[in-house]
Amino acid sequence: MGSFSIWHWMIVLVIVLVLFGRGRVSEIMGDFGKGIKSFKQGMNEEENKASSTTAPQITAQQGDAPVSPAKAENKTEQS
Repeated sequence: MGSFSIWHWMIVLVIVLVLFGRGRVSEIMGDFGKGIKSFKQGMNEEENKASSTTAPQITAQQGDAPVSPAKAENKTEQS
């Protein structure tokens, strides 16, 4: 008694078709499919944006020598 039989689902289907009509049900399902497709495209666009925007890397130029923090402190104290 707890579950629906095939006859219950058939009666529900007939009532839905009578209320909305065959064309209206297919139109609703088409709109639903378009919405899902649009959602997937939006998710793919966001993933592409996230992968294309990376943090810029800072590279040392050839003339710049790395300075340790201790040497930098000594230079400021002497000045």
